[in-house]
Amino acid sequence: MLTLCMRRQVKFYKANSGSSPITEFLDSLPGKVAKKITWVLSLIEELEIVPTKYLKKVEGVSNVYECRIDFGGNTYRLLGFFFQGTFLVLTNGFMKKTKKIPKEEINLCIKRMKDQLDRGGLL
Repeated sequence: MLTLCMRRQVKFYKANSGSSPITEFLDSLPGKVAKKITWVLSLIEELEIVPTKYLKKVEGVSNVYECRIDFGGNTYRLLGFFFQGTFLVLTNGFMKKTKKIPKEEINLCIKRMKDQLDRGGLL
């Protein structure tokens, strides 16, 4: 199964303080893992049809999407939302250790999405 979308741009959520949790997450990872995540994000921007292996909607949650990156036997997830149909705003990242996405990660994504939208969408 594939996710079809018009040309996308990946953006990172920024807190009111200016900090970016996604940048902090990427900076905390080994270089090869961060490089693969960056590669997957560029695929999401460049491909017209993105395989659901890399990007899919989180079931049962309105407007929350997950980017999935497998590397060295580990699975990394970046959660986010679409803004104006074109911008994928990533809000949080984590290493997934269970089959289901932890509820606290989904709630954090929703909280940051609301914050971003309350402040005018893309800043």
